[in-house]
Parts: sequence; C-alpha cells; structure tokens
Amino acid sequence: MSGGVPAGIRALLWEPWHGGPAVRCRLCSHFCRVLPGERGLCGVRENRDGVLYALTYGYAVATAVDPIEKKPLFHFLPGTLSFSIATVGCNLKCAFCQNADISQMPADAGEIRGSALSPGEVVERALATGCRSIAYTYTEPTVFLEYALACAAEASDYGLKNVFVTNGFMTPQALGLMGPHLHAANVDLKSFDDDFYRRFTGARLAPVLDSIRLMVEMGVWLEVTTLLIPGLNDSENELRALAAFLAGIHPDIPWHVSRFHPSHRMLDRPTTPASTVERAVRFGGEEGLRFIYAGNLPGSAHESTRCPSCGETVIERRGFRFERIRLTAQHCSTCGGSIPGVFERRSA
Repeated sequence: MSGGVPAGIRALLWEPWHGGPAVRCRLCSHFCRVLPGERGLCGVRENRDGVLYALTYGYAVATAVDPIEKKPLFHFLPGTLSFSIATVGCNLKCAFCQNADISQMPADAGEIRGSALSPGEVVERALATGCRSIAYTYTEPTVFLEYALACAAEASDYGLKNVFVTNGFMTPQALGLMGPHLHAANVDLKSFDDDFYRRFTGARLAPVLDSIRLMVEMGVWLEVTTLLIPGLNDSENELRALAAFLAGIHPDIPWHVSRFHPSHRMLDRPTTPASTVERAVRFGGEEGLRFIYAGNLPGSAHESTRCPSCGETVIERRGFRFERIRLTAQHCSTCGGSIPGVFERRSA
C-alpha cells in the first residue's frame, strides 16, 4: 500500500489497562499505555476499541539480498546471502539514525507505506535467490514481531536461518516468542551510558544489556555493534567498560566498532577518525574480547578474522565482501585452534 492505515492484525503481547479501553503494550521496554484511537511510540501498533493491532503485518517497505557480512555477522554462515526485509517503524528515536526515512515514517510523515508480501512469499524469495537466512533489519524488527515470527516459523520449516538486527530494547517476553526460530542476532549497543540512551535515543540502557545476556543464555549466536560518535560515546573509560561487560558474558562475542558519519538530526559531529576505531579495537582486546572488528573503515587490518591461538587469518574479508575461509569444521586449518561461530563452509 502507498500510505494511510492498513487493516493490520490483532497484536501479540498486550493487556487491557485497568479493565480497558486503554491497553498496555508489552512488546518492548517502553511498555506504552495506548489510549483508544492512538498508537504506541513505535507508531505501528494502534488501539482500536480496546484491542491492540499490529499495522505493518505483511507490508514490507524494503527487501534486498545482502551478504550476511553486511548485518554485520562475521561468525554466522560467512560467505552466504541473507534475504533482508523491513517494515516501517521503530521504538527508538535515534538522532543519528541512518534509515530514518523508513524507521521514523509513521511519526514524521504520519504514513505507513509498504508492499504486500506474505510470509510465504518472503520464504519463496529467499529460497529463489539462494539465501541461507532471512534477516529482519533496516528498521527495528521488534515492532513487526508478528510478521517476523510468521516468516521465521515458515523459514525454519525450509531449513532457512533467522537473524535479527536489533536495538535490543525488546521485552524478555518478545524475545521468548521469537526465540525458538531465532538463530543469530546483531545487537546495536549504542553506548554504555544511560544518559546517552535517554538523550539521543529516547530509550534506556538496562533493557538492552538484559537482552544481550538473555540471547546468550538462549543459545542465539550473538554479535554486537557500537557506532563510535566523536565526543559522545568514544571515551576510553566507556569503551573499556562496554568491552569488559561483553567479555564478562563471553569473551567470544564478536564486537564491531564502527565509524560514524553525520546523518539525520546529528549533523554537527565529525566523521569518526580512523584512529578512534583502531583505539577501540585495542581496548576491546585488552579487556578480554577475542574478536573485535573495525566497521566502515575499508582496508583496515581488523576486517578479517584471525585465529586467537596462532594469529593466522582464518576468514578473509574486504569490507562486506567475503574472500576466503581457512577452517576445517570450526577449527583453524593451521593450528587446529577452535573458532566460535556457526559455519557451513569447508576450508578453501
């Protein structure tokens, strides 16, 4: 549909507020109280006569075939393609959002746009294009959970994996629903400071940290991305604390530290110096993480995966382009050291 308000379907994870007709949404950690005729902060869940509806079900605003490395996921099915889909809407209001034209469309333009695409058609397109997974990405997949869940369940039946690229601000209940069909996730951990979250995203830090812990407990393959914004979240103390948090959960969590470019409502900050990214990589290693990657920095020595035991390059990349893998099962072909991840390719 080109705009307006779609029919939607009855939403998951809500309850009447003190008997209604207002409702309390329990999809994400805002726990919006939604009055009749109004929507939650995401702009895509609407109270209709005391019943909460998910408005974007079956309407994809973006689809693409991407390398899995673009998510970014570096230890999950490297060298494969992922069918990527999104609907409009997001539960955060990041000042530096790189996809604000679709994530903030319901709030900024008052519209819900997309093209009808059933879960079955999503799976058909993924299979027809040779993809090994479906990625729910570009906007926040939590806000289209009903659609993602239907796609994911059908995808699993056909041997496809499911990937969330997420801000992590969902509730444990939402993650629990998706969990049986969720195989990997990249969580955008935007900062390790709650004040940053409140000022620049309209959210809070603690629920994101809880989601990271829970995903690991659930056995979801997890990687984490942090966009380094000069002067806001790139201090040594903060980066070391963030890396130590991840290492405390598991030292094998890959951490992607990415270069910021001015966008959306944050045009007053410069592009992140390459030296800042390289410094963050060093801090991550010193705090115990074994796999740290430089993002948005083409040509960096930290784009490829090296064996922690012998230092040999076991997965070679250039940007988001997969070049070569030197693994036998999950072991370095040179020294036999274990490389964590989900791999299906043999050594090259």
